[in-house]
Parts: sequence; C-alpha cells; structure tokens
Amino acid sequence: MVEVIKKGAYLVDGQIIYADQAQGMAAPDEAREKTIAYSILRHHNVSSDPKHLRIKFDALISHDITFVGIIQTAKASGLKEFPVPYAMTNCHNSLCAVGGTINEDDHAFGLSAAKKYGGIYVPANQAVIHQYARERLAGCGKMILGSDSHTRYGSYGTMGVGEGGGELVKQLLKNTYDVAAPQVVLVYLDGKLKKGVGPQDVAIALVGATFPNGDVKNKVLEFVGPGVKTLSNDLRIGIDVMTTETSCLSSIWETDETTKEFYEIVGRPEDYKELKPGNGAYYDMVVHIDLSKIESMIALPFHPSKAYTIHELQADPEGIFTKIEADCNKQLGGKVTLDLHHCINEDGKVTCDQGVIVGCSGGMYENIVEAAAILKDQSIGNGYFDMSVYPSSMPIGLAITKDGTAATLMEAGCVIKPAFCGPCFGAGDTPANNALSIRHATRNFANREGSKPGNGQISAVALMDARSIAATAANKGVLTAATDFDYVEPTPEQLKYHFDGSVYAKRCYEGFGKADPTAELRYGPNIKDWPHMPALEDDLLVKLCAVIHDDVTTTDELIPSGETSSYRSNPIGLSEFALSRRVPEYVGRSKQVRALEEAKLAGEKPEEAVNILAKVGGDLAKTTIGSCVFAHRPGDGSAREQAASCQKVLGGFANICYEYATKRYRSNCINWGIVPFTMDKNVPFNYEDGDYVYIPGVKEGILKGQEEFEAKVIRKDGSVHDLKLECKGLTEDEKLILKEGCLMNYYAAGYGKA
Repeated sequence: MVEVIKKGAYLVDGQIIYADQAQGMAAPDEAREKTIAYSILRHHNVSSDPKHLRIKFDALISHDITFVGIIQTAKASGLKEFPVPYAMTNCHNSLCAVGGTINEDDHAFGLSAAKKYGGIYVPANQAVIHQYARERLAGCGKMILGSDSHTRYGSYGTMGVGEGGGELVKQLLKNTYDVAAPQVVLVYLDGKLKKGVGPQDVAIALVGATFPNGDVKNKVLEFVGPGVKTLSNDLRIGIDVMTTETSCLSSIWETDETTKEFYEIVGRPEDYKELKPGNGAYYDMVVHIDLSKIESMIALPFHPSKAYTIHELQADPEGIFTKIEADCNKQLGGKVTLDLHHCINEDGKVTCDQGVIVGCSGGMYENIVEAAAILKDQSIGNGYFDMSVYPSSMPIGLAITKDGTAATLMEAGCVIKPAFCGPCFGAGDTPANNALSIRHATRNFANREGSKPGNGQISAVALMDARSIAATAANKGVLTAATDFDYVEPTPEQLKYHFDGSVYAKRCYEGFGKADPTAELRYGPNIKDWPHMPALEDDLLVKLCAVIHDDVTTTDELIPSGETSSYRSNPIGLSEFALSRRVPEYVGRSKQVRALEEAKLAGEKPEEAVNILAKVGGDLAKTTIGSCVFAHRPGDGSAREQAASCQKVLGGFANICYEYATKRYRSNCINWGIVPFTMDKNVPFNYEDGDYVYIPGVKEGILKGQEEFEAKVIRKDGSVHDLKLECKGLTEDEKLILKEGCLMNYYAAGYGKA
C-alpha cells in the first residue's frame, strides 16, 4: 500500500528517477527549488540566508482554546492592529465542566478583539477551525499559520503550518516564523481507490508507514502523480489534514481542474492557480502510495500510527489486542487497565460501542454523504452502540439538510450535532469506561476522548474512515470494513457540495482592515493576564519534577485537553492540570521549586537551594532556580503552547530529552523561556524525581551560540555526577528570548520591534 524509499529522487516528465541512477541533473540544492514547496516558501521568505527561512504568512487562524492567550500575549507585547487576516473560531467549547471560564466570556472577548484589532470572528458552531480556513482563507500559493497542529490546507494549494501561540504573536507584531530550510518528500500517488475506501484509510496507512521511525519529521510532503486526479477535493483534504500525524512540517499538492472547481464552488475563483513541480525537481526521499491497494484501515489505541487493516484485526483479534493492551497499559503506568478483549463477542467478532464522524478530518460533505448511502434503510439498533455525526461547518450542515442526507442518517438512528471539535479533544461523546469508540477524527491519544485514569476511568478510541464506521453501525456495532458492505455508491452529482456562504455572512464578523483602537476588550472574571516571568540568570539549577521513560510523550499528557481547557484563559488555573494524567505529583513538586526562586528574588537564602549549590560551587545570587521535565521524546500532538506555558507558570526553566517529537513543541518551550536541552541517545538517563541538575554559565553559553554544556547532577543521596547536555540550532532571536525569560519579556525589553 505505502512504500517508503529513503533516498533522493528527481521528478522528470512525471517519472521518478532516483539520484543514484540520475545523470546530468542539477545539484540537489538547486533542483529542490523546483518543487512546489520551495516556490511557495521562497515567495514568503524575507531572509537572505537560503538555509534559514524567515517566513511571513498571508493569514492566521486560531480557535477558542488558544486565541485568548495569544491576544493577551500580543497585547502585552505592543499589539496595535492585526497586520494580516486573523480568524478566531469557537469550535473547542469545553462547557466549563471543571470550572474556569464560561464559554461566552471567551466568545465575547474574541469578538471584542476582532473589533479592536481588525480581525475575523466566527461564532460557536459555525465551523470547525480548519473547515472555515478551507472555505474562506485558503488560496493557491498562499501560506497560513494556525495555533492548531492540524493546520493543513495543502490540497487547496496552500501551505499550512501549525504552531504554538507564540509564533502567531510574532506574526501579529510583524515579525517572522524562523525555520531551517526543510527537506521535501515526494508523495507519489497512483492507482484509484476502490469502493468503500476513503481518505482516512489512506491517511492511517501513510501515518503507520512513516511516523514510527520519524521518516518525514519536520519535512514538507509534496503530493503529485496520476493518482491525484482520481481523488475529489474532499478525499484529498481528508488525507492531507492527517499528515500532521506523520510529524511533517507542512504539505502541498499539485493543483488541477478539481482544485479550480472547489474555489468556484466557494465563490473565490480568483484564488485558484495551477501549481506543479518544475521538471527535474529534486526530493529528499519518496513515499509511494498505490491507491488501488489501500484497504479499509483501523488505527488502534493510543496513536494514529498503530495501523492495521480491518481484515487483519478480524483475522486475529486475540493476538492483536494482546499486543495493543500491553503497549497501552504500559503507557497508562498501572493507574488503570485497558481491556480490549471484552470487545470480542462469542462468535469471535470485534464489537464497538460508539461511532463518531467529526471535525476537520471526518465531518466533510462527501464523508457524510457516503456514510448516509451505507446507512440508507438501515438501523444502528437499540443496543449499546450509538453514533453521532458532526458536519464540520454550518454550510455543510445546511447542504446535508437540504439534500436529505441528514434525514437518511437520522432515520438510521444517528444523531446529527453542530460543528464542534469536542470528540477530537475530549469534550464531547466521551465513551463509557472501557468502551471502544471508532472515530473518523484526527487523534486517538490516551485520555483525549475524555477518560480520567486518575478516577479509574479509561476508554479507547480507534480511528477509522467514515465509510467503515457507517458499515459497522449498519451491523449494530460489529466491526465491518466498508469494502465488505454492499451499498449503492452516491453519484458524482450527489457528491457535489453546494456551498451557501450566506450563513457565514449573516453570523461571522469580518473586521480585517477595520481596526477600532477605541473599542474595549471585554473581560470575563476568569480571563487573567500572564503572571510575571523572571529572566534567566548566569547559571541554572533545575529540579527534576517529572521523569518519563515512555517512547513518546504527547502534549495531551503534558497538559490534558478536553474539560480542563475551560481554564484556557486563566494561565494559573490551567497550570494546575499540568501532567495531571501522567505524573499527578508534578504540580506540587514544581510549586515547591518555584517557591525557592521566589524566595531568592525576595532577597532570602532558601536553605535547600544553598545546600545544593554548595555541593557544586554555585552562587545563589547569580543562579536561576526552576523545575525540569525529562522525557525521551516529548511534544507529539497538539500545537497548544499551553503544554509549555503551564510548565513555565509553575516555574519551569528547562526540559531535557533525547529529541523533541515536533518542532512546534520545542518552539513553544523556547517562546516560554524553557531551555530545550537534549542529550545523546546512547547515554542512559538514570536520574529520578527530586534530583537536581546544575548548568553553570548557561546564559553566556546560549548567547554565544554554545551547543554543548557540562552539567552536574546532584542526587538525592548527595552524590554528584557529570552530565553532558546539548542545545543546538538556536536562532539569534531565540537566544534573546531564553535570556529574557519568555517572548513577552523579549518584546518588553525592546527586541523584535517591526
């Protein structure tokens, strides 16, 4: 289905010629400029250094978990007016489930910010963030930066990048997104999908083939080949949005008449232009996908890369579930136990408890129409299985209402819900304890569906395509591949999306270019400013407050999504949940360390810090004291900067790892003044919670571009050990941000002014 070829290649007259067989071709660095990716990157780059890009984006987009913090940070940094279109959507409402900010307070703040600074405001349930961007902001050759990791619009000819809020703040202040010139991966599509196979099947196969070894991490995926023309717009974007789960930086597709038709449908024909690679374009590696060989797929808990064909799972549920359970229960750390074997019925078939089609990956028009075709004249039954469908925008909801699709689904027993990302981030359709939910959504990380392992409740999500979810629903929850289900496919005319943009015009506030400096921001009682962040001193002493030896640590573990997000506009309140579902002791430990730094800044000499520093000859007066997290590979998943900002609010000053799972999490750490240390993968980290790490001369070293640091570990037993740390590839701005203690301090000190 998917073949990963880890060697360079040229695309000549539509044919792949591998570099080791190519003759007379331009050098890779020269020929890489012929890719679609580089034609767009260079157009948006303001750097004179071809190896280090400084990008300015055409538009920005955020949702309600992130935009309050972004506005607050930008305001504190001198924001006067939005320089580019900035859309704020409200698709992550968390219903104030555990306290925190009332949704409407954040909504009112967002609308007032749009009026004051000249932004775009999308009310709740009008659209999920990325569907709005597709329908209203995308354009061929453009670049969009979003504070959500699934900012991907490549199949519409738009390079989308998902990063933390700090990077959007830089754009709002007319500064740049800085990134090393990326490698480009050729994703070559040929063949044609068979009946019953959808975009999520392709995506799961792609993620399963590339993520485990980090093959395409921080690279750009460029989709070309004869298979592209066999895919509709919805099929393309359904694959594209899931490229985030490969850990790539961005994506782009060649465009054609199908792309042109999309822009005509949404009333923006001027935003179409043909994009294709130049002849002889060079790619750093190749991923070949034969669409005709893609099967109905399932990604088992707790990651989209745990990919199997549904037929594989049906053939050996006992063996596969045994393996998955072992992996999951190790990750859960013994707090709770996941049991998937209960999903095997007396006939040896896998049964599911819940089906959900939702969000930027699942809730698109074609997915819903095909699901309805499968469920026509069927019933999901009156047992434990239930099913919800969330159209990803009000225009899609209107279209399925007018054409009868919604009625067909409702007649089968499905519940139609408004545009909402809830099931994707843990604030909607939380399954029962130990239940198995099958979802056409973006992620199936542990606890992301709303589980609370600390309270003894755990459930599991498996990712599937809408078509196989519908087939399973028609079989009353018995796992069924859509390729095995007999149904009448919708005709091309039935699959044609009839977009009505008037629903946006009637409800969304379009304020770009209409900033009103006299307008007042509307604050609810729980919308709080950021607390003071101290700057970095000459030396750094950090206490290990969480040591995690999992292969990968997700941002959902660093700061849970879902109901805890009701504290999204209260930085101190939200920080109380940091690592709460992975290392519950972390918050208390970090507060104790923060108290030491606060005491020092107040002129006191805390005994614990003095005694530790005495063992390594450190000077309290010139030493910053903070907390630290160690993990093997942290930061997979969401772009939410809260994974880093919560650490900082609690006094975090450093992370140590073997590698960062994503650029965005590392960037978030830097923007919040957390030094992103790494260490040699071959050196075991045998230290524990409560041990200290001392890094002398850290500030001077960072400012001078030093990349290796000689550190000392002071164990709880009083012994001292040598530890070599690294901090590589910092830009000049990043060095200054770390020196000042965070991005806000950097701007307050007068740096980075446009």
